[in-house]
Amino acid sequence: MTVNVSESPLSWLRARGHLTDRQFDSGEKLHADWERASLAPNVTMSWNSTPPTDGRRAAPDMLNATEAQIAAKQRFDNAIAYLGRDLCDIAWRIICAGEGVPTAEKHLGWPARSGKLVLKIALDRLGDFYRLP
Repeated sequence: MTVNVSESPLSWLRARGHLTDRQFDSGEKLHADWERASLAPNVTMSWNSTPPTDGRRAAPDMLNATEAQIAAKQRFDNAIAYLGRDLCDIAWRIICAGEGVPTAEKHLGWPARSGKLVLKIALDRLGDFYRLP
């Protein structure tokens, strides 16, 4: 499946100068963990083109697909916990669910133009969690 990353809310905000590179990168890391952990809604059939393996691993220090998924889920859960109750809602809605800022503000019952400020605080905290420079 091809995804146009320039259509994501984070990319839109970054293109207009509302996010720093660190904030954007921290959001992308959370989104990558969310995707790797397969937390998005999906169909019952796996449509990936990866053929089944014979059970052998490429190298002893490499994670297999299941281990990588579990590790990503643990990182995602830890990142959300690190954000806390006040910041995790806006971060999940915009970064993972792909909602626009106005839509997220409406669903959370927040005043207009407050979501971007809170999102930037959440992204800064995620940068600390992921230890980004």
